[in-house]
Amino acid sequence: MIRLKTGEEIEILRENAILVSKTLAEVGKAVKPGVTTRQLNDLAETYIRDNGAVPGFLNYEGFPYSLCISVNDTVVHGFPSDYVLKEGDLVSVDCGTVYKGYNGDSAYTFPVGEISPEDARLLEVTKKSLRLGAQMAVAGNRIGDIGHTIQDFCEAEGFSVVRELVGHGIGTRLHESPEVPNYGRPGQGKKLVEGMVICIEPMINAGTRHVYVDDNEWSVRTVDGKNSAHFEYMVAIRHDGPQVLTTFEYIENNK
Repeated sequence: MIRLKTGEEIEILRENAILVSKTLAEVGKAVKPGVTTRQLNDLAETYIRDNGAVPGFLNYEGFPYSLCISVNDTVVHGFPSDYVLKEGDLVSVDCGTVYKGYNGDSAYTFPVGEISPEDARLLEVTKKSLRLGAQMAVAGNRIGDIGHTIQDFCEAEGFSVVRELVGHGIGTRLHESPEVPNYGRPGQGKKLVEGMVICIEPMINAGTRHVYVDDNEWSVRTVDGKNSAHFEYMVAIRHDGPQVLTTFEYIENNK
């Protein structure tokens, strides 16, 4: 069942989205060779708690950390660890908050130092596909319009779209209906209605779309070992255009 949000609820969701954006910006400032992913996790948890919220991912369905940190060929749900970031890595950071009883959720993939031109293009294409997909998040369109836009753009650029993991609704629960795949057919799927709030999160691979779950039973990795990128927005559905609650400005103004 899809639960529509009032204007007041959307404003609280926006507050969460902004806090997640600011947390990711703090993490981004710390992303550099020599830093462990566990240090990034601890930094984010402290920042979230210092701002009056709690980490949305910590202990969610048993997940043991405050951030999902996925390096290189790990698509999503990577565990923070003693892994030391090195020049040329890609590090995807997925962050959640709970504040005033509602959730925030966003992801950003950071380059570590200088990265290859191929990886730079993967990041740019994935981020652009998110912007294009979000433009389709308008009342009267359908879920398939979002997924088709993302899939069509990324595949035309030579990349592949992960099928096993999808975006989702968000509200008082982190994952609500509807599911929001990053692939699909235009005009298909659930109709978008004003008051829905969804997370759009393309997970795009440099090689094959096929993935597997690591031995920790959480981390999802590419079968061919090639890199993956992940970006995520929270978006409220309106008749007059998408209301993107997330901003990457805090992150990108720090560069």
